[in-house]
Amino acid sequence: MSVTLYQLDGCPYCEKVADRLDELGIDYDSVWVEALHSERDEVKRVSGQRGVPVLVDGDRGVTMAESERILEFIDTTYAPEARSA
Repeated sequence: MSVTLYQLDGCPYCEKVADRLDELGIDYDSVWVEALHSERDEVKRVSGQRGVPVLVDGDRGVTMAESERILEFIDTTYAPEARSA
């Protein structure tokens, strides 16, 4: 599984996503981004914008921003797998 979460230290939206990934036991890599939007070049390259959180699910070919959308995706995609494991 190749899931990457781009996040900012202290960002409550990022923490909500990370907490959900942890709750479901999903392995993921964290990429910690700079506080200044202007220095988030990697996030811009990956997602087309500089805001976080950004989730990249390489296995499913999905890149998305917005914590609520990400949480919905995680719940829809991974929660059934976690319940059956």
